[in-house]
Amino acid sequence: MKYDVIGDIHGCYQELTTLIEKLGYQVSRNDTYHPDGRSLVFLGDLTDRGPESLKVIELVHLLIEQGMAKYSPGNHCDKLYRYFLGRNVQIRHGLETTVEEYEQLNDQEQSEISTKFKWLFENAPLYLRLDQDRLIVAHAGIRDDLIGHSHKRVRTFVLYGDITGEYHDNGMPIRRDWAKQYGGESIIVYGHTPVKEPRRVGNTINIDTGCVFGGSLTAYQYPENTTVSVPSTMPYVNEKFRPFDD
Repeated sequence: MKYDVIGDIHGCYQELTTLIEKLGYQVSRNDTYHPDGRSLVFLGDLTDRGPESLKVIELVHLLIEQGMAKYSPGNHCDKLYRYFLGRNVQIRHGLETTVEEYEQLNDQEQSEISTKFKWLFENAPLYLRLDQDRLIVAHAGIRDDLIGHSHKRVRTFVLYGDITGEYHDNGMPIRRDWAKQYGGESIIVYGHTPVKEPRRVGNTINIDTGCVFGGSLTAYQYPENTTVSVPSTMPYVNEKFRPFDD
């Protein structure tokens, strides 16, 4: 099977449709296909911060219904899911942009979009094991000893990365650079921490190239082991592109 894994979208619908078209997909409401039989994979953080989060939800839902895509969640997906359940979540760190879009809808439209997203989230594996584990897609990455497990510690790692429990002065969590220690044979494709260019370390690749911060939206092509990117239309915010912590 051939896959195109797309990094953190964060509501950047225009860039998403441009990238999907660049990858060669023909998308319509009735039928979506790729002439080479490829499939799309989304590694989480579909929404928040960007201008059109609800359109992203609609498109990803359509593609998965059509059998043309797979999806595993990110930390922003987890928080939006809890918001749609009516849980007491803090509406900040980007969630406020999605909530603002949502509150502009009428009751029926709100019900439809929340139902679609809850369906996406509830039917998504924590991380994706593809091509007999030759390809692993996990939002913030995963250590080789955690593959095949789904307990709380795995969930925290996959959604938030290898966090230390400490924070930078700006409030961002300090994360260990787990990829430097990874020695497995599976290719692990992840995102979560924005980097200026796709970051390859051993058999890992970070494809969150910070689209919502003015970078680009990137897809990793498997098995070709190549990347395809489209530039962002958002203002560039240099300080959002963080180095990894040892």
